[in-house]
Amino acid sequence: MSRELTIAVVGATGAVGREMLKILEERAFPAGRVIPLASSSSAGAQVPFGQGGLEVRELREDSFSGVDLALFSAGGSVSERFAPQAVARGCVVVDNSSAWRMDDRCPLVVPEVNRQALAGHRGIIANPNCSTIQMVVVLAPLHKAMGVTRVVVSTYQAVSGTGQKGIQELDAQVRQMFNMQEPEPSVYPHRIAFNCLPHIDVFLENDYTKEEMKMTRETVKIMGDASVLVTATTVRVPVFYGHSESLNVALAGKISPAEARALLSVAPGVRVVDNPSQRLYPLPSEAAGEDEVFVGRIREDFTQPNTLNMWVVADNVRKGAALNAVQIAECLLADGLVRVADTGAFL
Repeated sequence: MSRELTIAVVGATGAVGREMLKILEERAFPAGRVIPLASSSSAGAQVPFGQGGLEVRELREDSFSGVDLALFSAGGSVSERFAPQAVARGCVVVDNSSAWRMDDRCPLVVPEVNRQALAGHRGIIANPNCSTIQMVVVLAPLHKAMGVTRVVVSTYQAVSGTGQKGIQELDAQVRQMFNMQEPEPSVYPHRIAFNCLPHIDVFLENDYTKEEMKMTRETVKIMGDASVLVTATTVRVPVFYGHSESLNVALAGKISPAEARALLSVAPGVRVVDNPSQRLYPLPSEAAGEDEVFVGRIREDFTQPNTLNMWVVADNVRKGAALNAVQIAECLLADGLVRVADTGAFL
């Protein structure tokens, strides 16, 4: 191999893009060059990396010449336009938007669950929705052990899921309300401060939101089992970081809460926090900045046989987006599925 790996981060000035850069550095990702890309309005800005920083370059059609691997987090329209151009130049793309998730040509991957799907990639690998990622990390061990038949999930999603603009709106509205001012919503349809909005993304003809249907469809694709039924209600809550989920999980056979705790305690990417008598259970404030998916409040649903209730929390910007994308990139390298652009050799 004549040169070191080159990786690009598209959307490098956004909340997820910055987290991707941070995680690449933390995990000592083996790249000789890291190139941050963003819109023309951000070109020339500095983003933190290493001892100093990196200068952001404008995202253009020729940005991917000599780039081996690109992590995209700049929205669906950007991914639809630029991801195929990157692939055409020999680059492998891990995309964090919803643009390619349900495309049959693109694997939808959570490494702890379906790493094997990477082997058939054709240049674009999709990163799942943040709320789906943390749910399937917990469901997969249960499904393997006994078979998950149905999931009823209610989410409590942080404003960082909307990006930096969501964080800024909650911060501004809290300050306004403490100063006896009435906030003017702009990012969300209603005030988010001290409020809960059962509305994430657009409403569809079936009266579910797009976010709710993402969870249904993505779970089936990731787990590779169309018999798993998922129904979701997704809610935006006034929390900065950390999505929480209440899961009601129906299984093909009986697993006691104790058995479920034991199973999940050794599952990759899972941390069990479950001792209600000591007031120990997953909290978004505790999960923020952590890599694992936290699970607790595991208990039997006494109204239904073979059914468990549980509470699942994860950092949505980290495991729900940036970390999962970097883990996919690490798996691609480890499995020899990235070609070095100017040599034709596989890493």
